[in-house]
Amino acid sequence: MNQLLIQTDSDFESWKQRFETEAATMTEAGLSTLQIWKTDTGAAVLLKLTDRKRAEDWLQRQSAFGRGYAALFLQTA
Repeated sequence: MNQLLIQTDSDFESWKQRFETEAATMTEAGLSTLQIWKTDTGAAVLLKLTDRKRAEDWLQRQSAFGRGYAALFLQTA
């Protein structure tokens, strides 16, 4: 399974509201949320991905809108 782990250092409640508004664009990018964690500094999210190129494009758009994430692509070994 291919996954994407993203992290943000934003206020959790504000970030979660913005994240939830992205549901349609995330689905179009082939991403689905598996788990969300609240961290000391923000949030971490594990996403299942079906198309890495579309996921990379989604990440670039997030950065362009000032919503950059630390991101790590993972694959089940």
